[in-house]
Amino acid sequence: MVTILILIITAFISISAFNNKNLFVKLQFNPYQVYYKKQWYRLITHGFIHANWAHLIFNMISFYFFATYVEQMFNSKILFIFFYLSGIIIASLTTLIKHKNNHWYNSVGASGGVSAIIFASILFEPFSKIIILPIPIPIPAIIYGLLFLAYSQYMSKRNTDNINHDAHFLGAVYGLVFPILLNPNLIQHFFQKILTIFS
Repeated sequence: MVTILILIITAFISISAFNNKNLFVKLQFNPYQVYYKKQWYRLITHGFIHANWAHLIFNMISFYFFATYVEQMFNSKILFIFFYLSGIIIASLTTLIKHKNNHWYNSVGASGGVSAIIFASILFEPFSKIIILPIPIPIPAIIYGLLFLAYSQYMSKRNTDNINHDAHFLGAVYGLVFPILLNPNLIQHFFQKILTIFS
């Protein structure tokens, strides 16, 4: 599956960058370098490196749980790849505008793309069950999504790492909008799923 391939590539590049500072610096998202030096590749490459092991593991577990289902729902490997990579880019655009004059600002991680995947999955099936280790109790995907955003907001306010937590929010919006643009009937499908729980 494409999901597994993306996961392996991301893990390989991230682990390589852990041990290679030059590679890490070259691939990270630096809005100043992107805007003024036209290093547009950084809009994508930063999604394949992570700040540390915890960041990599959290993102890839979240990606795996949801992307396998989303890949099946898209029914097109090329469209799925486009959706994921464009999610990484779109989720970084507000940060690019906000920090384009700050040459000290850097961020890494697949947060935007992962967030888009999560919320596309929630749109398709809001009450699918997942398990967040080490808690052995399955929770609905929509609850996980809300917790994911709450965590992102908390970490964004702390601003203690070089992870672009703001990208989670824009990625989430993109994850909802992109599939709906392809198939507007998903709106009705989503609310029918919600209403079914309360009926």
